[in-house]
Amino acid sequence: MKKLQYQIKDGLCSIQLDDGRVNAMNLDFFMELHEALDQAEKFRCRAVSFRGREGLFSAGLDLKYMPTLESKARARFSQTFARTILRVFTFPIPTVAAVTGHAIAGGAILAFACDRRIILAGNHRVQMNEIKNRMALPNWMSLICATAIPAHRLTELTLHARAYNPEEAVAAGLFEATAQDLNDLDAQVTACYQDYFEFDLPSYATTKRWMRSRAAEEALVHLKDVQASTLFED
Repeated sequence: MKKLQYQIKDGLCSIQLDDGRVNAMNLDFFMELHEALDQAEKFRCRAVSFRGREGLFSAGLDLKYMPTLESKARARFSQTFARTILRVFTFPIPTVAAVTGHAIAGGAILAFACDRRIILAGNHRVQMNEIKNRMALPNWMSLICATAIPAHRLTELTLHARAYNPEEAVAAGLFEATAQDLNDLDAQVTACYQDYFEFDLPSYATTKRWMRSRAAEEALVHLKDVQASTLFED
């Protein structure tokens, strides 16, 4: 079963995360996400959006898949994870995360890698819970968090693995707004699109590259020097 679907229409690329379960991230997920981003660039889309289904955005990495990997394969998986999310972070086309529910660990970092973030109100949480799962937070994740999150919230978000409900996430500056229902979420995403359509995309892409690419490249160099066992403890 596919992990995600995408649609390109009227200059927009809409990426829907829905594997029928928890939208866990594995190699298939990353391959399909790269394919969607490739098409967004090929057709010169003016904006890209990510959304899950109601109640769930993504629970992050597939923790059932991870233990099946030996050390070298785990290291390659870590590289693939990093390169995929950093591609979103440095993507030359404006991005918006429409977070429809739980966004945990890798799901949260995917949202934080986007340029704008809106979250659906409800009984769900946003959390970077790597520390609680015996995972050190790698340099590249820290980079994205430091770019997206107010500095005074970084400790509670990353080191203390605090869970936020949607209202708390907005109050903490993790998201720009809550949406009261799916119609409201769609309306707010459309408003983001309208803002993006006013931008000169080459200027936007160049400015984002100047702002983020060097740090992202340094983070990947750092990742090569880190053993996978320090990221994902057995």
